[in-house]
Amino acid sequence: MDKPLKTPPPYPIASVDHALRAATILQMEGGATVSEIAERLGVARSTAHRLLAMLVYRDFAVQDEDRTYRAGPVLELAAHSQSLVSRLRAAALPHLRRVVDLLDETANLIVRTGDTARFIAGVECGQALRVGSREGMVFPAHRTTAGLLLLADLTDEELDEVYAEERYRERPAERPDLGRLREELRRLRRNGFAVNQERSERGLVAVGVPVRDRDGTALAGLSVSLPGVRYDPHRLRPLVATLDAAARALERDLATRD
Repeated sequence: MDKPLKTPPPYPIASVDHALRAATILQMEGGATVSEIAERLGVARSTAHRLLAMLVYRDFAVQDEDRTYRAGPVLELAAHSQSLVSRLRAAALPHLRRVVDLLDETANLIVRTGDTARFIAGVECGQALRVGSREGMVFPAHRTTAGLLLLADLTDEELDEVYAEERYRERPAERPDLGRLREELRRLRRNGFAVNQERSERGLVAVGVPVRDRDGTALAGLSVSLPGVRYDPHRLRPLVATLDAAARALERDLATRD
């Protein structure tokens, strides 16, 4: 609750930022070529090649025989997770861009892993004062809009398992009050959307809706993030309607790809 709005450090090191972003892409999406990394980072192919070579040297990446780079031992995820994240991200990006075109605010796609929420795709708006991309970042699920929506999809037993007391033995202050959390999740189920006012970061407001598979299970959360000074509660309903339309369109695309 007391975390400030995230901004780049005053003296950013571009090469470090590029290497971290490249590693995140490999970890979340399963693989990429030098050209793809160069395009995503906005750098020359020679720069991308040097970044990837260093990631390989430090075991953050490996190179296949077809010259595709993948997450190395340090970053390796289960193949299923890579496939799901990659598929979700690829399908979601056009819809996120459409949301940004309509609302002129930053749009995100988030998934849940245990008690954390991870931003797997983001498209920034063009406004001077805006929320920057959180792609690749991880936050406590109960402190993010999409994380709450995905927790709301769990049964009471599943929620108990996620927040089992023994999991927080070394960090008891980070365990949420389950009684209050359950009550909040019941409200979210009724509403079908979530609003986060400065819960994850000071000065930030986010509004989100769930993205579901054919069986109705929540796969991800689609949200917009904006500076609190620009949030108008009277715009909430049309904002949610825009997000709902984007989520339903994304669900149709996912069903078609399946």
